[in-house]
Amino acid sequence: MITLAALQMKSKSGDVAANLARIEQAAKEAAATGASLLVMPELGLTGYGAGDVIRDLAEPADGPLVTRLQAISAETGIAIIAGFAEKADGTIFNSAVYVDGPAAPVVYRKSNLYGDYERALFAAAEPSTVLFDHRGVRCGMLICYDVEFPENVRRLALAGADAVLVPTALPAGYSGTFIADHMIRTRAFENQVFVAYINHCGADERFTFAGSSRVAAPDGSLLASAASHGEALMIVSLDPADFQVSKTENTYITDLIRRA
Repeated sequence: MITLAALQMKSKSGDVAANLARIEQAAKEAAATGASLLVMPELGLTGYGAGDVIRDLAEPADGPLVTRLQAISAETGIAIIAGFAEKADGTIFNSAVYVDGPAAPVVYRKSNLYGDYERALFAAAEPSTVLFDHRGVRCGMLICYDVEFPENVRRLALAGADAVLVPTALPAGYSGTFIADHMIRTRAFENQVFVAYINHCGADERFTFAGSSRVAAPDGSLLASAASHGEALMIVSLDPADFQVSKTENTYITDLIRRA
């Protein structure tokens, strides 16, 4: 069992220092509640809509930005997942990093880029199964649009994930409302995993965001939700043992494994 904190955040576009300061504040607040893991939105460190400036703000996973996140994690005693622009292999990826104090960071790169805006800035990574153990709970990462492709969540579930953690930058509109209100709970139910889907709020110079961050349980219920506007720090317990009845009744994953 872990206590998860998730910040629906209004990032400052192109202002990494301000966004790091906000993450540090949230880490302190979350740690005070007993949470052991804090999840932030997609590209929360640079701001999602910063445009070409993102290329200048991109850093490798062993650069000063991730090193500072590790220091914040060590100082506050809480692990952090944050979205950043990763410079690697001669290109730039839309990435998320898990840091837990001085331990080696775990990086996931987005494979399904959304729209011309993202495709102009980033390289699409090959689909990958990135898993890590956090305080006894097996976690996987995806980023935003990735979760809308069911095979991505299913791949993590088949690999043994208990929870799928999804920094996102969901725009406001009908489709965004549908994704937040229906798709996230469906992904959790059909894979019998927790899904934490953590969004921006407000607007930057290019996008208006849907807010509506959600944490769904394996039985499809909502454990936490945020409004469509305004920052919100959600605190929720994730205990796979609480949902054994759901896994017994909905045996999608075990039936797939048996058939294989």
